[in-house]
Amino acid sequence: MSDPQAAVGDQTNLPLIAAIVGVATIGGFMFGYDSGAINGTQVGLQTAFGLSDAALGQLVSSLLLGCATGAFIAGRLADVMGRRMVMMAAAVLFTLSALGAGAAQSAGVFAAFRFLAGAAVGAASVLSPAYIAEVTPAGIRGRLSSVQQIMIITGLTGAFVANYLLAQWAGNSLQILHGYAAWRWMFWVQAIPALLFLGTLLVIPESPRFLVSKGRMAEAEAVMARLFGAAAAHAKVQDINNSLVADHRPTFGDLLDRGTGRVRPIIWVGIGLAVFQQLVGINVVFYYGAILWQAVGFSEADSFKVNIISGAVSIVACLIAVLAVDRIGRKPMLLIGSIGMTVTLAMLTFCFTQGVFIHGKLQLPAGIGTFALLSANAYVVFFNISWGPVMWVMLGEMFPNQMRGSALAVAGAAQWLANYAISSSFPPAAKTLGLPITYGFYTICAALSAIFVLRMVKETKGIELEDMTG
Repeated sequence: MSDPQAAVGDQTNLPLIAAIVGVATIGGFMFGYDSGAINGTQVGLQTAFGLSDAALGQLVSSLLLGCATGAFIAGRLADVMGRRMVMMAAAVLFTLSALGAGAAQSAGVFAAFRFLAGAAVGAASVLSPAYIAEVTPAGIRGRLSSVQQIMIITGLTGAFVANYLLAQWAGNSLQILHGYAAWRWMFWVQAIPALLFLGTLLVIPESPRFLVSKGRMAEAEAVMARLFGAAAAHAKVQDINNSLVADHRPTFGDLLDRGTGRVRPIIWVGIGLAVFQQLVGINVVFYYGAILWQAVGFSEADSFKVNIISGAVSIVACLIAVLAVDRIGRKPMLLIGSIGMTVTLAMLTFCFTQGVFIHGKLQLPAGIGTFALLSANAYVVFFNISWGPVMWVMLGEMFPNQMRGSALAVAGAAQWLANYAISSSFPPAAKTLGLPITYGFYTICAALSAIFVLRMVKETKGIELEDMTG
């Protein structure tokens, strides 16, 4: 088995690369925190705005429509303005949307600010892994890109912990804390990491691959020299330049095959990876975990604790992925995850078939409830050692330089639209069809994702970005 470290040159400035990756992954933390903050505020939102279950689903999912928009726009803007500049714009949106959502006095105003938050999340979701892939050596690119998923889960867990503590201090999410309902503070505290993200982005360099695409060769070579040493900088810049089409700047037209006019196969693979990551239902656990566990018999306080446990388990799983992705490879890890999620989702589906409704709430027998909790956490583990980090790693690295921004725009938008479809449909689907049928659907999608990986996905481990083909 080859050592990924062998592909890292002697002049590679690993401390600087690690620092740059650390800054970029704060975007992943904000991605996770902004996504997870809604979990635990839903009782407060329903009470404050008088929402039905269906209206709550739409309000929760307003973030996701913004995510799709942000991912699509950011991918293209990154080819025009640069990766760092668009991430800075996202940091500003993170801050403004956190303050606005917490202060909202109506569902419409709240949805508008959550849409802006979504635009920031969408931008960070596609640009952070792309930026990391563009400044890291091929031999360790997977493990460094996987840090993004750790930060996403850390952000989610941070939101769960903050929401739990705020609810404990106030009494519950509806009680008053320093003059305002606790659920409002659950949004306001997001401004703190958002401002940290904005400040640290000021000190990292622009992606050298963007600089080359703009003809700023001297700047690109200077950045490459800082990252990989002066001896390698010139050759790397020339390799990047040679990988770009000489007669035009990157455009959406690069996604089409020049001979046939059809969408390139690599774009369909990227879309498939993005969509299947959501069709397995993972964000139902992250967005609706508190309500889900209360529905099967847990108290509000206990459901918050379950969310925190799931987040901690997810972080451990992501650490395993970081250690394995550059050794095992992307495709085998996706297959392991697909098989594991199929089994654990089937177990969870079985658990929900054993429940009975008491006073309108689903109650699971004591032993089955424990088994459901263990199955759910096993499912989360399989997701976070595979599809969670690996999908983002592959989207950041699998597309050729010429089309990376445009391809990320399309794949990122598809990922968030699938997220929206699953998340917005969960409350009415769970109520009308029932949890067994809803989770049965996620089980089937997990099984189909294994077939997709076997037939469509090609390994990208250790391949230089300039050697990626579409």
